[in-house]
Amino acid sequence: MNKLINLNAFKDFFQSSNAGGIMLFLCVILSMIIANSPLAPALQNLLDIQLGFENESVHLRYPVLLWINDGLMAVFFLLVGLEIKREVVEGELSSPKKASLPILCAIGGAVVPALIYLSFNAGTETASGWGIPMATDIAFALAVINLLGNRIPSSLKIFLAALAIVDDLIAILVIAFFYSSGIEMFYLMYAGIGMVALIIMNRMNILNPYLYLIPGVFVWYFVHHSGIHATIAGVLVAMCIPTNDTDVESPLERLEHALTKPVNLLIIPIFAFANTNITLEKEMLSGLTNSLGLGISLGLLLGKPVGILLTSFICTKLKLSSLPEGSTWRHIIGVGLLAGIGFTMSIFIAILSFGDPLHVSEAKLSILITSLLAGVIGYFSLKSNKVYE
Repeated sequence: MNKLINLNAFKDFFQSSNAGGIMLFLCVILSMIIANSPLAPALQNLLDIQLGFENESVHLRYPVLLWINDGLMAVFFLLVGLEIKREVVEGELSSPKKASLPILCAIGGAVVPALIYLSFNAGTETASGWGIPMATDIAFALAVINLLGNRIPSSLKIFLAALAIVDDLIAILVIAFFYSSGIEMFYLMYAGIGMVALIIMNRMNILNPYLYLIPGVFVWYFVHHSGIHATIAGVLVAMCIPTNDTDVESPLERLEHALTKPVNLLIIPIFAFANTNITLEKEMLSGLTNSLGLGISLGLLLGKPVGILLTSFICTKLKLSSLPEGSTWRHIIGVGLLAGIGFTMSIFIAILSFGDPLHVSEAKLSILITSLLAGVIGYFSLKSNKVYE
């Protein structure tokens, strides 16, 4: 009798907090290998396949790549929106004292990289990419810090999570205001009607979170056609789902728990696989040292830790807030380095920033290499600290 395969190892892996980051990393490697092999044309053909439905009234036929970037990523932004709302209502952003340091550090950690990027690219055709180094990849950053275990105080993990969530909110606002095309008021009006329906459902205290997704799909469709980037619809829908500050599980928390694994283990890896199929060419390598590449790499690797450290120093000196319990300035530098892992959101903004495919590919390559460096340096910087109980 054949012995059955022990599936516990697979089960334990997919239930671990690091699974999402590992899956993301593996998809990046696999995509890069395929993009630089004879299979590259087949992958590109797959991403170019048109899917959906279209007639005189409904326009929903797009390439697979666009469905991933505008459709699946709207679900990712829905989860981000749920996390932001939960933190504001009952978490690390629920009071001025709790929220002040991560909010201000997120702002400092976004402004300084953008200024560094502009210092290299102002007045050039790549100036529009200033939003690329502003973002932090929550999945990767938290995956790295979780690997450290008791090498860091637990308060530092909470601080990084809150900072990354605010960072994502800043990125969302940047996309909405600076990386959306001309506004079509007709579609925006219909999206507004969908939002009114969601607000009414909230006021009626409808507790089934999945019912909110029905008008949410229509909001996505109309936002997509309005000129505002479709992923913003995910955040708008999230803001309408009820929550509370008690121990009773709210509709928002139910939906957040339901989405966390599919987003981390499926949607983000698919996004990474589809958007990092970079065929390496000689022309692209120069992009690592030109104004575009330097703006991104120095913005993420230097601007992030400098912005976060400088903001923390000012906040503590002015007694606006205090460092996370048990943490030191060395910890803050390490967290700043991990915040330089831009990956998902940075690549997303890069796609929106440039019309030239070469610039997009150069930006992706710079983001990949810099995010890897930021993760490795940040990890070893924090690992060298004492063990906490």
